[in-house]
Amino acid sequence: MTGQLSLLGGITGPDRLKALNPGDLPALAAEIRQFLIDRVCRSGGHLGPNLGVVELTIALHRVFDSPADRLVFDTGHQAYVHKILTGRQQGFDTLRAEGGMSGYPSRAESEHDLVESSHASSSLSWADGLAKALRLRGDHDRRVVAVIGDGALTGGMAWEALNNLGTGNGRVVVVLNDNGRSYDPTVGGLAEHLRALREGTHEGPNLFQDLGLTYLGPVDGHDTAATEAALRAAGADETGPVLVHCVTEKGRGYPHAENDEADRMHGIGVLDPETGKAPGGARSWTSVFGQELVSVGEANQDVVALTAAMLRPVGLHGFATRFPERVFDVGIAEQHAVTSAAGLADGGLHPVVCLYATFLNRAVDQVMMDVALHRLAVTFVLDRAGVTGPDGASHHGMWDLALLATVPGMRVAAPRDTVQLAALLREAVAMTDGPTALRFPKAGAGAEIPALSRIDGLDVLHRSKSLPLDVLIVSSGVLAAPAVLAAELLAAQGVGVTVVDPRWLLPVNPTLVHLASRHRTVLTLEDGVRTGGVGSALASACAEAGVPAPVRTLGLPDEFLDHGPRGGILDKAGLSAAAIADTALAQHTSATPKALPVGLEGAPR
Repeated sequence: MTGQLSLLGGITGPDRLKALNPGDLPALAAEIRQFLIDRVCRSGGHLGPNLGVVELTIALHRVFDSPADRLVFDTGHQAYVHKILTGRQQGFDTLRAEGGMSGYPSRAESEHDLVESSHASSSLSWADGLAKALRLRGDHDRRVVAVIGDGALTGGMAWEALNNLGTGNGRVVVVLNDNGRSYDPTVGGLAEHLRALREGTHEGPNLFQDLGLTYLGPVDGHDTAATEAALRAAGADETGPVLVHCVTEKGRGYPHAENDEADRMHGIGVLDPETGKAPGGARSWTSVFGQELVSVGEANQDVVALTAAMLRPVGLHGFATRFPERVFDVGIAEQHAVTSAAGLADGGLHPVVCLYATFLNRAVDQVMMDVALHRLAVTFVLDRAGVTGPDGASHHGMWDLALLATVPGMRVAAPRDTVQLAALLREAVAMTDGPTALRFPKAGAGAEIPALSRIDGLDVLHRSKSLPLDVLIVSSGVLAAPAVLAAELLAAQGVGVTVVDPRWLLPVNPTLVHLASRHRTVLTLEDGVRTGGVGSALASACAEAGVPAPVRTLGLPDEFLDHGPRGGILDKAGLSAAAIADTALAQHTSATPKALPVGLEGAPR
């Protein structure tokens, strides 16, 4: 953005905002939109949601007194304007960069940020608990304000909270930011109910009133004066919780976003703000999966797909275009998606549940008790598994391997390249005796990594020539590439290395245990937490089999990881080729020498 900011430059906190003349607010809103377009197009991030809440956020900070009043932003996608108005304009030059500003609310950044998790539908439960705490502590003047979108309101947890909020007497204001969509248009009966409220065709008490909340609206969320008036009325109400229904437009003020049929530029990478176009790049794993699923669907009419309000982000747009009757968007309701898939499977179909890996966390009980307990053939496709990069702690898909390792009968695969993705997807949907999962990262799909041989489903990717069986490296998914490079570095130092890609990571293939017994030491690699995943499972299997070779696991630390470049985070975790080689060399050096064969001829086939 060029030129001096006449109004925005003077906003260093909510007090400065409150001091502005109401007549200045439209100009301030225009400056904020231009600021967002300029900064977010440079760094990537959530553009569309923030363009839609400019006036709404201005009104929030003019009416309420953050941080004394507690503001909770559901998912946090729309918190950029909040950050701008609470003194963080300068930080936007570092948005989502390593060591820079988070793309979500962050307690480390500001006292105005409260809830950091960007998983949807939790804000109302937070508000319920915060309001109860204030009441029990005798603090009756502070208010709790939860900002939730109509998309997040499709999540069951939001309705569990509303069920409780309606019976309480805490000073809670629920701000419903209704733009008619999450990524795609909001689905289900709730969407129809909100449409009737927006259009004035609903007669009688609405859902919110029936649950015990006072309802105000609908209000034009782009009319600051009207929104302020509604929020002031809600904040002054001491009789119970109030819901203010604000109608907004996602992507407002930026034609490229307004005309984006996919998701109104919900989340973007770096792009040219003038053209709205991003530079070309490698094919993503998501796009490759989407193409393969169409092929699978053409060959097998029993295959159906489910998404939790993320049809395009998980690669299902092509399948939905080809087979519109075989795709089910359930809204932001992962628990329902999994159990609905169980019903589909029990009814004779093969459902493919497509989620971001981090969002599977929300439905582990359903995976365990509804799918696995009944030994149902449901395939889970986990996009953005492992380190996701700039989205930070709540979006890294780093717990799925450890969680799924505890599910009886669950088989988990990780393709190392797109050839294996196609093969493993077909293998997964062909299995009829229990659940399967397929995981891949948020990254460009790299080149094919051919196998030297296959032993009982295990692919041997590297075998050092004329060297003993010193180190067995067991790679997981896309870590095959640095594993092979590490083996080459070790071979140059006279260390014999075998690199194996199990393809199906869990449960542990017995042949992998046999191969471990033929090597001096074993090193496993996974882009999930170090404990409880693939390495832990192999170490346990080797211990039970009496394998003397020590098993060392390289993976992500058991801590919440900050945002930053994916490659850099993996490097810090010791998962670069050089770091893998160093770890393997140190482990080999410390291992007890023993006579070992040179070849793998003794391995079962």
